Formats: sequence, C-alpha cells, structure tokens
Amino acid sequence: MSSNYISSSGSSGSSWTQRQNKQFEEALAIYDRDTPDRWYNISRAVDGKSVEEVKRHFDLLVKDIMKIESDQVPLPNYRTTGSNARGYGNEQRYLLFNISCTAP
Repeated sequence: MSSNYISSSGSSGSSWTQRQNKQFEEALAIYDRDTPDRWYNISRAVDGKSVEEVKRHFDLLVKDIMKIESDQVPLPNYRTTGSNARGYGNEQRYLLFNISCTAP
C-alpha cells in the first residue's frame, strides 16, 4: 500500500505525516478486522493519533479507494514512450495499485 493517499488529512484539520501514514499502514497489516481492540492498538502504533483519528483516517482511505475504483479520480497520464521513460503505463499502474490495496 502506498503512503500517499488522496486524503492525507481529515476534515477536522488533523494532518498526517509520511511517517504516521507508514505506521498506520503497518499497524493495519498487523491488526486485522478480527483483532480485539483493533483501533486502540492501531492508535498506539501511530505517533500522536487517537482512536478516533485512526478510525477517521481509515474511513477516508476506504472512500478514496472506492472513488479510484469507480473511476471518479482520474489516473495521472504517465509518460510511457521515449528513451527516458521509466515505469508502467496507466493500466499497469492501476493494476499494481489494486493488487497492493487488496493484498492480505
């Protein structure tokens, strides 16, 4: 999962650093939906974030993914031709993004 979400802050103005996003992602991988006290454990793993803030951040992430999957967010037009082009085309990037978001 990438550390760069479409929404990196909640509507309350709570901003998230790249480090906090990474901590959040790692905690989500450790504490799945069947973990007792999941949100409490995740909030303890993310520096300076409360249970409510991590829940809100998760909800924003889910909404962002739903928008992307329903084509409500345009994918960037990555350059895929020429001698300096590196990486993947849009379809390949979208596939890789979906794989990374749905991986267990």
